[in-house]
Parts: sequence; C-alpha cells; structure tokens
Amino acid sequence: MSLKSKTIDKILLSFIFNVFDLSFTVLFVIKSSSQIIQKEDLCISSGKLAWVLYCDLICLDYDGNILDACTFALLAALKNVQLPEVTINEETALAEVNLKKKSYLNIRTHPVATTFAVFDDTLLIVDPTGEEEHLATGTLTIVMDEEGRLCCLHKPGGSGLTGAKLQDCMSRAVTRHKEVKKLMDEVINSMKPK
Repeated sequence: MSLKSKTIDKILLSFIFNVFDLSFTVLFVIKSSSQIIQKEDLCISSGKLAWVLYCDLICLDYDGNILDACTFALLAALKNVQLPEVTINEETALAEVNLKKKSYLNIRTHPVATTFAVFDDTLLIVDPTGEEEHLATGTLTIVMDEEGRLCCLHKPGGSGLTGAKLQDCMSRAVTRHKEVKKLMDEVINSMKPK
C-alpha cells in the first residue's frame, strides 16, 4: 500500500469517525435541550395523531466548526417550520389538512453551540477554522440557552482546561449566544412574507 493510499485511508477513517461523533453530539444536544419543542405542541389529536419532524443536515463545504453550524442550521430550520392546520372529521374519523392555515412551531428554547480551539490551555480561539482545529491541542463545544443555562458541554479529548479557562469559555459562549440569536432572528424575520 502506497503512502498516498495510507494517507487517504487515514483521512477517510477520520472523516467517518467525525461524522459519527458529530451525529451523536447533535443528537445529544437535542436531547439535552429537550425543551426546544414540547411533544404536546406536535399533538394533533391526543393519543391518535401527532406531527413527526425529520431534518437532514448536509454539509456542502467543511472548513471547521461543523457542530456549531449544524446546531444553528437545525434551530433555524425549526424556527421556519410551518405546520398546516389539521382537524379530525367526526363523521369519517379522517384527518383533514388545511394548507391555507399554517402556524409556526412553538420554539421554547434556543440552544446555541460555541466551539473553541484550545492551544495548551493558554490560547482559545472561538469559531475555529478546519486548519485551526487540526493544529489545536484540543477542542471544546459549549451549548447554552438564552437564559445562560448550560445545555451541553462536549470535549472530545485533547489538552485539559483549568476551571478558570472553562469559566471564561462559558461566559464567552453566553455572549456569543446573544449575538448569534439576534443575527438568526434578523435573518429569519427578513425572509418572512410581509
């Protein structure tokens, strides 16, 4: 096996691991922030009928910090979902869908992920590029909600952090949450029909 072939295999294996790690982490973020959408809000007819939501996230160009991008994309997608009105016909017991009457999902919390590249516990870079992630001695992703509550903390190995550095990261994540949520709301509101 040539050196080039070994390198390609190593990159492919790393990519497969990262996709699995990413899927697991995004799922964990959703579950740990389980108040994003209440199950009751998806109920059409109690005990009979409910909405089921699916979201496929496709990365077209990876240059680092994919977990943040995925959580932003998922939250933005959920904030844009409009469900048509559904009623149950009493005579036929069938669901009737009114596509002219739609309502937005009730998004209860807005978790935002902030990733840091860690360089030997002395330097932190927020929103690292792919190259910065590769050169870093570790990464840390913190997911906070709008109340400043910690939803999830993901540190996949690498160099450790002192308590003071971790606290610094958490306070930066709170600040970044406010900036990102404001920007997301502005973009979504600019796209809504007037």
